[in-house]
Amino acid sequence: MASFKLCISDPSTGKTFQREVKDNLAMPFIGLNIGETIKGAIIEMDGYEFQITGGSDYCGFPMRKGILGLRKKITIYGGVGFRGGPKGIKKRKTVCGHKIHEKISQINLKAIKQGNKKLAEIFGVAEKADEKVKKEAKAEKEEKPDAKKEEVKEDKEEKVNVKEEKEAKEKEVKKEKTEVRESKKEEKEESKTHKTENKKEEKAEVKEEKK
Repeated sequence: MASFKLCISDPSTGKTFQREVKDNLAMPFIGLNIGETIKGAIIEMDGYEFQITGGSDYCGFPMRKGILGLRKKITIYGGVGFRGGPKGIKKRKTVCGHKIHEKISQINLKAIKQGNKKLAEIFGVAEKADEKVKKEAKAEKEEKPDAKKEEVKEDKEEKVNVKEEKEAKEKEVKKEKTEVRESKKEEKEESKTHKTENKKEEKAEVKEEKK
């Protein structure tokens, strides 16, 4: 029996979801061509409508619109099967036909009509996202006490550093004041000695004049 991996893209969100269909759910795809539409109810997605945009076979060769048969070698400038090289360069590539058959392994679908539920809800992605957000929030809460402790520790260290800097500045100021005082004392003493020496010299000159 057929088995396909569906890659369903949601143009409204830009997200892609994967789902595997087998047996009865896969059978309605056989015989459809690229560009055709399929009801979502066939794959248990009521209200949706999907358009087939491409796919690939079990060997990885891509489906290409306008190609008949299972596989074909074609010379192309670019597009599906060849991204394209410099201007004028073309290559010979193997591609699949545009019709879905049992040897196709992947089918690309695009949602062209939305149902009641969003695709994220159908595939359970929203629940996983919520769980992830909750886990992240819990981890942040657990990390916060440690962060607070570190902040308190840092604040204490900063306060100690500020106190030490303040004490060092006060010591420098005291040292400068004492140096200024000592220099002033030395100047006074020097001026006193100069005055006494000048008086002695004057007395000696007076004595010599009297003689």
